[in-house]
Amino acid sequence: MTSQPSLAKEDRLPGEPGDAQVPDSGLKAGLKNRHLSMIAIGGVIGAGLFVGSGSGIAAAGPAILLSYALVGVMVVFVMRMLGEMAAARPSSGSFSAYADRALGRWAGFSIGWLYWFFWVVVLAVEATAGAKILHDWVPGVPQWGWALIVMVVLTATNLASVSSYGEFEFWFAGIKVVAIGGFVIIGLLAVFGVLPGSDNPGEGFAHLTDAGGFFPKGYGAILTGVLMVVFSFMGSEIVTLAAGESEDPRRAVTKATNSVIWRIAVFYLGSIFIVLTLLKWNDPSIVADGSYVAALKTIGIPHADQIMNVIVLTAVLSCLNSGLYTASRMAFSLGERGDAPKSFARTNKRGVPRVAILSSVVFGFVAVFFNYEWPDTVFAFLLNSSGAVALFVWLVICFTQLRMRGIILREQPEKLTVKMWGFPYLTWLTIGMISFVLVYMLFDDSGREQVLLSLLVAAIVIVIAVVKEKVLAGRAAAYSGVKDDVTAS
Repeated sequence: MTSQPSLAKEDRLPGEPGDAQVPDSGLKAGLKNRHLSMIAIGGVIGAGLFVGSGSGIAAAGPAILLSYALVGVMVVFVMRMLGEMAAARPSSGSFSAYADRALGRWAGFSIGWLYWFFWVVVLAVEATAGAKILHDWVPGVPQWGWALIVMVVLTATNLASVSSYGEFEFWFAGIKVVAIGGFVIIGLLAVFGVLPGSDNPGEGFAHLTDAGGFFPKGYGAILTGVLMVVFSFMGSEIVTLAAGESEDPRRAVTKATNSVIWRIAVFYLGSIFIVLTLLKWNDPSIVADGSYVAALKTIGIPHADQIMNVIVLTAVLSCLNSGLYTASRMAFSLGERGDAPKSFARTNKRGVPRVAILSSVVFGFVAVFFNYEWPDTVFAFLLNSSGAVALFVWLVICFTQLRMRGIILREQPEKLTVKMWGFPYLTWLTIGMISFVLVYMLFDDSGREQVLLSLLVAAIVIVIAVVKEKVLAGRAAAYSGVKDDVTAS
């Protein structure tokens, strides 16, 4: 195991590692560098890429590539900012702990709980999606039964040890990476007509413009596409939370943030580019079968739909595995900072925050129940009220980095090993881009409800945070006054 210099307690953020484990929490460095590398790569490949890209293509045509590129640039900038802070001060609470330090306790509390809320809702969504695929294969088991089985298995994995989570995610992410890599290579061969046995005529890049041009829905469709693809990028920040339990956090974070550009370029832009060159953007099969299945069928690969179901199921299980890990570690960090029950910050002898994991999965189970019983009311509210949280998180990361740069330079300048490019101008540009997307969603029929409900939930959490802070400040002042009276007497 690679050793790290130990930090004095007062120099650490909550959840920041010292030597082999976090001194006051018991989290252990159970993730190997290969785990972190694959978590970083797989973190940007969600099930949404496989099942949601068809709708984006139908809405924007080939211009959806520019939508992915714009969101990709935004994510690259956000990850660079987060990487700067995480490389200097690795912490299990990541951006929530940094916001706590840079913007105030209310900010760390609010964004931490919103992020936790986002991921426990995702647990229900992904469990339901995985259960549907498994039920199609084995109809004898009811769909809710499969959802229960999937949740129980991955909960057991997370409860076993952090290395168990890392090992599962290593293989889940590996399958996704190999699948997309193979898809891009085979697709390119088919595009140029050199794939043996391919049914695709090999039109080259003609399909990018032969059905109404590159902008068949107009330039404004690029922004519509942005709204449809932005949430499929959520998860790229997971590696910075996991780094706190790795052998060499700073090296892992530096490597992950430096590689995010090619990961987005290959996995998102590359794979969508292949779909658009194999098929015309308005081919009905893109929406009916899904973009990747349609592309595989046009090449002539048999059983393409079942192959893609296996890959989507892997992506779903990967997202569930990481979602449970992420939610539990955020709950752990909140408990450690006094923003959640103290029991959340307790770990067992294997360094696992059992209460934080079980509390997160219980809410996930409840959300799954809501999804089956009241899908159009209660669960729809949960889904929509967490919809814009990804953008809130990225926005907070930007504002936090503006303040944390000065804190790091003042306290530990030698640890500023990863730097945000063009600081502070690109940071402000990213803030402007994210804010523009949020405002644009207010004028979009499909995005308005998500933004308004997410803002409502965020406002409630912020009010709770402010009230909590004032109550604690009042108690501290009262205690100080009593202490002074006792001293004077």
